[in-house]
Amino acid sequence: MKILIVTDAWLPQTNGVVRTLQAMVRELEKAGHEVQLIGPDPKSWSSFLLPTYSEVTLEFFSRSRLRQLLDAFAPDAIHLATEGPLGWTMRQLCLKRGLRFSTAYHTRFPEYFGARVPFFLRPIVEGIAYSVLRHFHAPSMAVMAPTKSMHDTLVAHGFAHLAHWSRGVDTNLFTSERNGNAFFHDWPRPILLSVGRVSIEKNLRAFLDLKTEGTKVVVGSGPDQKKLAAHYPDVRFMGRLEKEKLVQAYAGADLFVFSSKTDTFGLVLLEACAAGLRVAAYPVAGPKDVLRGAEAQAFTVLDEDLQKAVDTALTLPDTRILPRAFAEKHSWAVSAAQFYHNLWGARPKPKAKEGTEGVDVLP
Repeated sequence: MKILIVTDAWLPQTNGVVRTLQAMVRELEKAGHEVQLIGPDPKSWSSFLLPTYSEVTLEFFSRSRLRQLLDAFAPDAIHLATEGPLGWTMRQLCLKRGLRFSTAYHTRFPEYFGARVPFFLRPIVEGIAYSVLRHFHAPSMAVMAPTKSMHDTLVAHGFAHLAHWSRGVDTNLFTSERNGNAFFHDWPRPILLSVGRVSIEKNLRAFLDLKTEGTKVVVGSGPDQKKLAAHYPDVRFMGRLEKEKLVQAYAGADLFVFSSKTDTFGLVLLEACAAGLRVAAYPVAGPKDVLRGAEAQAFTVLDEDLQKAVDTALTLPDTRILPRAFAEKHSWAVSAAQFYHNLWGARPKPKAKEGTEGVDVLP
């Protein structure tokens, strides 16, 4: 099967969307499928760096390039991963040609935009954003949502044709072996770790304001990094870490703290589990979907009071065995199988065999 994926989020970005798509390409190709991924062309005259996010490149006026790539590849299935300029342009091409396609809801843009305006304007801004996103996804044959909570949220906002697509973790890369202890040198223990983009929508101040012993560590970059680092001199801001150093940071920590209330899933939660870490977070969409069940309760504390969640989580046994076992049940292979299954609804309808008019016949 020839699968075309169009995304506005791609390397050198290092966010959840990019890591998810990298995993999908790897797993789908491993299964024998031919995958072509189209991302922004940084060399194009119409590509620009996103203000305040220097690592993000957006490409505009890409219709000619996308049309040529679409014609040359002739895909069996088309997936629009993001609602950016490339996603909108390919959407228009598909609608003009009568091509079916699938989409995914990766990012809670309405809440992200709402976090940047005065409180009394948030309902208006979020309402407009949801309206635009609903219009983008309306023609999709399968709108892939990562969790039940996100599914229910989209239903409440009028989205249709929803399908489930979970996420996974590379348990070969992220390990529970305690080979990262030296990474934090002789910093006071416990090491409380936060991994993710350093920006307002991640609610990072809830983590930075925690009153705990030990050392708080922030891994990740973003527009608020310099400001927060200056305001919280006792917190270790390590910036973005490449794979091996990121693995060591997880392995050397004692507790993973997830302060975000706006993530659709939170890949870092599974990465922390694969490293054998206990987890403290809010009981919101993402953590309550990913870390559910009695098995997760043995190493996870979710509480509306993040301070209470952290204090309680630090009292849990630090065996690293239970979170690791939990992570091993969430492979990228399973995620890719869900993704592939959802693509069938977005494939061109085959010609009906005699006597089966009106019925989709799939091989």
